[in-house]
Amino acid sequence: MRINKYIAAAGVTSRRKADELIRAGKVEVNGVRLTEPGYDVQPGDKVFVDGNRISYGGRDAYYVMNKPIGCITAVSDDRGRITVLDLMPDVEERVFPVGRLDYNTSGLLFLTSDGEFAHHIMHPSGAVNKTYRVRVAGSVSAVKLAKLRRGVDIGGFVTSRAKVDVITWNRRSTILEVTIHEGKNRQIRRMFSAVGCPVQELTRISIGNIKLGHLKPGQYRKMTRGEIEHLRSL
Repeated sequence: MRINKYIAAAGVTSRRKADELIRAGKVEVNGVRLTEPGYDVQPGDKVFVDGNRISYGGRDAYYVMNKPIGCITAVSDDRGRITVLDLMPDVEERVFPVGRLDYNTSGLLFLTSDGEFAHHIMHPSGAVNKTYRVRVAGSVSAVKLAKLRRGVDIGGFVTSRAKVDVITWNRRSTILEVTIHEGKNRQIRRMFSAVGCPVQELTRISIGNIKLGHLKPGQYRKMTRGEIEHLRSL
């Protein structure tokens, strides 16, 4: 496997960025600094990026999880909080979460060992739609809905057009479904805060054509080959 692909597969960065790291002299194999990306990694090679050893175990793994509220989207946590990987004790592959969901946000999350796949899903220029179920207090006026659909300033960044549908409402709360393709930090919460409607509950229910389905909070399953190919095609 080419060294740039190996670095990407290990989840460090994309192939393009891996090439830049190699040319910058930040990649070593068996103690020898590489300057060209043409090297083929052999079994037993010791690969280091920026002084840190990396490894890639072989066939990539792809999982879909219903992340529950109360755990963090990370591989580990120095504060001792529960991570999404703590919910997958039987998974032997070296997987990591694709993107993130906040501590108080639940729903669909991908985990993989395929760095290139993860970067494709997360890349800002991508068009991977993500749909969220949102509950806010009270009602949401037509004016506010129009602003959300048109794009709002969430602090130095104006969101793109969004699909916003009201599912149900009463005087106490409104439930909506919102589809976006961007992935700014806490974007949905910031969008609704910008129009004066703080979010009470937030769940991601789909990414592309992959839906949360019947997975209960904390449950996970392997992604199908068709789902993987669909996401790669976006």
